[in-house]
Amino acid sequence: MLKHSSTLLIVAVAALCGLGLVMLASTGFWVRGLETPYYFVIRQSCMVGGGIIVAVFMARMPMEWVRYLTPLAYVISCVALVLCFVPAINVEQYGSKRWIELPGLGQFQPSEAAKIALVVALASWFSRWQTEVKTFWRGFILPGLIALVPIGLIGAETDVGTALALAVTVGAMMFCVGTRLILMLPTALASISFAIWYILNDSNRRGRIDAWLDLENPVHQLDRGMQQWRALLALGNGGPWGVGLGNGVEKFGTLTFAHIDFIFPVIGEELGLIATLGVVLCYVLIAIGGIGIALQAKQVFERCIALGLTCVIVVPAIVNIGVTTAVLPNDGLPLPFVSYGGTSLVISLAAVGLLVGIHRRMQLVPSQAYPIGSKVKFAVRL
Repeated sequence: MLKHSSTLLIVAVAALCGLGLVMLASTGFWVRGLETPYYFVIRQSCMVGGGIIVAVFMARMPMEWVRYLTPLAYVISCVALVLCFVPAINVEQYGSKRWIELPGLGQFQPSEAAKIALVVALASWFSRWQTEVKTFWRGFILPGLIALVPIGLIGAETDVGTALALAVTVGAMMFCVGTRLILMLPTALASISFAIWYILNDSNRRGRIDAWLDLENPVHQLDRGMQQWRALLALGNGGPWGVGLGNGVEKFGTLTFAHIDFIFPVIGEELGLIATLGVVLCYVLIAIGGIGIALQAKQVFERCIALGLTCVIVVPAIVNIGVTTAVLPNDGLPLPFVSYGGTSLVISLAAVGLLVGIHRRMQLVPSQAYPIGSKVKFAVRL
């Protein structure tokens, strides 16, 4: 099974990308204000092509280059996150400052690239100081500060979901690399306490929590809880087999962001329970493939990258599915490879390419040539 980790990864990602294009053709047609009905699926198809090129490049990039470019990538990603607060550059949408627009690059979301930059930076740090991972400074404080800068900037953009998902990724990396639990647990408790305080003092997120806890209240169904309520109706309407591709009704305006954050309920409504379970299975295969690559890695640097990139893909998927099924409060994380979003798709494919490249290099270990028996000469040692 471990030998075929990259095959599992590629098959699962290809299935999700294909399903995403199909569902965007079904949901994007009904988005208001579009001059071209299939704008989203056409643009997403272009991003898939570009993402595949990036993935191939990342798969063939030598790990020495990755290690050498890590400090520069980390600094650039942090600068890009800071630009989200510059009025002349940032693009504010739905009350969040998550996007920037630069000449020649267009509009993109820096937090997506910051995920990979942070994972590689931490991997480089732990591989450099792997004998001191249990110490207070080099095993906990300094890598924590490396993670705190981008996570704090992402959280300040009011992209709390991405910040929490990235914090979970950092925690998983530090736990697996051997950071002492006696240092991590108090930090986790303090972070949870701060998150509770933040939610209680933020009217928007407090309202989302209240709506999530009482979705059957008609007041919430017409306000903050409308998306999750309509998502549950879509999943219930689909049943085991679905109503047929293109025949869903919730995407006609009652289920907002049906082509982005809430595309999973549309899959359940039109293709049924079988399709939603297939989506979950694909993410399970991605997790198995990524962890399998991490287990086979011979160096700490590659092992940490494989583990971190797997979490970067799988954790947002868990959150998105949990939100759309009303298991978790509403948040704004897209479904990787399926939801519309060029930056998310290209960066996720780049992460897959890097994972495949790590696994490919492990399979290219040259075998030893054994001499032919007739040509071997034996001598007696006295």
